[in-house]
Amino acid sequence: MRILIQRVKSARVVVAGNTVSVIGKGLLLFAGIGKEDKMEDIRRLAGKVINLRIFEDDQGKMNLNIRQAGGSILSVSQFTLYADTGKGNRPGFDQSADPDIAKDYWQRFNNLLKDEGIEVREGIFAAHMEVGLVNDGPVTIWLDSRK
Repeated sequence: MRILIQRVKSARVVVAGNTVSVIGKGLLLFAGIGKEDKMEDIRRLAGKVINLRIFEDDQGKMNLNIRQAGGSILSVSQFTLYADTGKGNRPGFDQSADPDIAKDYWQRFNNLLKDEGIEVREGIFAAHMEVGLVNDGPVTIWLDSRK
């Protein structure tokens, strides 16, 4: 599993001109599921997202996690995180999981976050989405279950 995390002041997803999800302060997650991923990868990265201390405390140091900061999560499925650009200029996506498996794992991942009491909003799986955000920092973190 690969996750691109952006700490945001706000984020939204629009599909076909309709706003489907909005958050204020929190994390925008672009989540990709790979062919090799198992539930243990999903659980491990969910725990990492929950406990990642990238929000500032009273002294301005990144010491708080999403729960301590009182933030929300907007989770967007994104198979293009598995793009292979090693040959030519057109990316290949052979390492992305089958869509049915990817959707199931993405939903399980989101449910793990929700089970921890975090407000989680979602994009729409496999939809053409417009994602808007105000990056806070900017703070952008890359997680990969294989590393």
